[in-house]
Amino acid sequence: MKSLLITGCSSGIGYDAAHTFHNRGWRVFATCRKEEDCARLREEGLESFQLDYADEQSVKEAVAEALNRTGGTLDALFNNGAYGCPGLVEDLPRQALREIFEVNVFGQFDLIRQVLPAMREQGHGRIVNNSSVLGFCALRFRGSYNATKFAMEGLTDTMRLELHGQNIHLMLIEPGPVTSDIRKNSIPHFEKWIDWKNSASRAVYEQIAMPRLYNEKRTKDRYELPASAVSAKLVHAFEAKRPAARYFVTTPTYLMNIFKRFLPTRAVDAIVRKI
Repeated sequence: MKSLLITGCSSGIGYDAAHTFHNRGWRVFATCRKEEDCARLREEGLESFQLDYADEQSVKEAVAEALNRTGGTLDALFNNGAYGCPGLVEDLPRQALREIFEVNVFGQFDLIRQVLPAMREQGHGRIVNNSSVLGFCALRFRGSYNATKFAMEGLTDTMRLELHGQNIHLMLIEPGPVTSDIRKNSIPHFEKWIDWKNSASRAVYEQIAMPRLYNEKRTKDRYELPASAVSAKLVHAFEAKRPAARYFVTTPTYLMNIFKRFLPTRAVDAIVRKI
């Protein structure tokens, strides 16, 4: 039975991936930041324990727990957990950027560093980092999240080159608009860090950002797909003989990749300003 460690499994993409691979016969370690979420997943028949990217000891203990349960092997890792902190870049305090990088970048690559020895010892491994269309295309109000995903892509591309020939495949998946709780979960971070009422762009927050962020009855975004669409690409990444380096999921992600390749920057800016 192949083993797979997944982070951020409390809802959305991680939750769907955990159940998808469990149903496909994998031994899945579905980790969450909060113990109450882990308990819920255990009730659903999954193996679940805590992993908090922001806590170095938590990362170390989670890897040790997974390896202890398998006898020292781990076939695959899906780095999925992350959060957003909406706000204009000029309104992001230094500490807000420190905290989001700690989780979305530093914690994820620390986790990779922790699992690599086991993968090298067994002679194989697959790692998928969950990026975003925002990992190569910037959008307003998403500056901190953009920055972490851009950083993830740069480190992932570098590691892919460095791991060549070791039978350890490092890949990126680029979801785009997928149904999840990331917008709702970003509200506490927004309220903690963004002093929008005293911002030079307060009117922009009132007209654009706030209605979108606090809309409890929102309709699906155009081209939005369910989390199962990501899981379908993950199946290929983890089970295909020759996995791809990148997996695009939604129509906007495919389109933005084309736009970024073939259009001048000013043209791309004109497009994304409308989003």
